[in-house]
Amino acid sequence: MGGTPKSAIRTAHYNLPLAIAIIGGLPERFKYFVDLYRYTAEKLGHQTRISINSHGFIAETIKEAIEISFPAIKFQMDKIGTERGWSPMTKEQFEFSTTLRGTNFVGSPEQIIEKILYQYEIFKHDRFLIQFTVGTLSQKKLSNQ
Repeated sequence: MGGTPKSAIRTAHYNLPLAIAIIGGLPERFKYFVDLYRYTAEKLGHQTRISINSHGFIAETIKEAIEISFPAIKFQMDKIGTERGWSPMTKEQFEFSTTLRGTNFVGSPEQIIEKILYQYEIFKHDRFLIQFTVGTLSQKKLSNQ
């Protein structure tokens, strides 16, 4: 999906699955696109299939997960931000993004499960995809988790 109402409608029109990449902002603001997609698909007699996709990192504790993942995710988001006119990511912004209502799935296994279930209540999606290899995280850091 291209992140516009028109793209959600077009996705439903062509009877395709909807993939939403949530990399910033509050997740609930994307519900409008899911609702529009479902409404259009149902009107056309099509099935709906929805995937929510986010960045993340899992460690034993939230503190450890933030320490390891922040530099790599900041690097990548600042690079994207330069292209899109966003301000550089601060540590405070990143830490908020790891909370239940934030966009990044960074934390302990229990916190990640809680966040997946929280977003399921919003979207009732069929699939969740977490992108672990964001930015400059080394294979060793990814493998140790």
